Amino acid sequence: MLTTTELMVSGTHCTACQALIEDVCAELPGVKSCAVNYQTGQTTITHEPTLDVRNIVAVIEALGPYRVVLPASAA
Repeated sequence: MLTTTELMVSGTHCTACQALIEDVCAELPGVKSCAVNYQTGQTTITHEPTLDVRNIVAVIEALGPYRVVLPASAA
């Protein structure tokens, strides 16, 4: 069974930001899909339940000027 995590990513300004985050996250082991709305920052990640969401956050924040707000359940 997969888990869906909702994140808020600030610093996304265009479709290139959206594509970068989606492509990099989709390549992470355990991530099945990633969808980003660059206008709102809403990011939906479907992943294996054993994956530590903080690892995904670290990868996103290392890509550029992005900051991620974790849901309370993952903090």
